[in-house]
Amino acid sequence: MDANDYNACVREWADALFRFACKCTGQQSDAHDVVQNSFEVLWQKRNEVQPGKAKAYLFQVAYRQSVDNYRKRVKVSFIERPEETYTPSANPDLKKILDRALAQLDEQSRALVLLKDYEGYSYEEIAQITGLNDSQVKVYLHRARKILKEYLVSVENII
Repeated sequence: MDANDYNACVREWADALFRFACKCTGQQSDAHDVVQNSFEVLWQKRNEVQPGKAKAYLFQVAYRQSVDNYRKRVKVSFIERPEETYTPSANPDLKKILDRALAQLDEQSRALVLLKDYEGYSYEEIAQITGLNDSQVKVYLHRARKILKEYLVSVENII
């Protein structure tokens, strides 16, 4: 990969990578760091990464950095979240409801749901990005979706 290929990757994948990192980390400042570090790693490994594989490589790096950030945050602070309640008269925004539902998942499950349902990756691509095999991806996605459904039914009264 040369500088032109790298610049094309930045133009083409920066926004999608940022959206993915935002959903994984939950904070824009952390997402900016993840995206910048992902592109830095790509630049450092530019001689080893083929231009056609750059997208998967970037998302793999971002996924791993998001998981690492989550693990660091969990080790540092044990802040208990207050239980959120549903008020039918408030007519909540669907995006906020989905964000709260995604927050119920652990980092790996959230990343799998985001890769599959938000970014549209296939099971094989997700397996390559996360280092899991296809069967694990399917099982973990099933479990994550089950948790999301239970949350949406019991707490948000959506489904």
